[in-house]
Amino acid sequence: MTTPALSEPMTLPTPGITGETRSRDRLGPVFHVICWNDPVNLMVYVTHVFQKVFGWDEAKARKHMLEVHERGRSILISEGPEKAEFYVHQLQHYRLQATMEPAE
Repeated sequence: MTTPALSEPMTLPTPGITGETRSRDRLGPVFHVICWNDPVNLMVYVTHVFQKVFGWDEAKARKHMLEVHERGRSILISEGPEKAEFYVHQLQHYRLQATMEPAE
């Protein structure tokens, strides 16, 4: 009976980890989700919607609501295109005027 031939032990390659990070240009596109002021919705309602959609505490939701009321708009969050579109649809579902635009 013959013994099987022994082969060299196989070594796995180590991942090449470099200290480099990707530049902002190489990352995916980022979009701002913007809520616009409207004369219809009450401030307490807008605050409630922000809490519901984004999971914010009352203070953060109120801050953005006041920005919408006083400045006419507020950039609520910056996300990738799919998630930004999801948030815009959620806000519109609650009858808020919301859009998204590319971040610069």
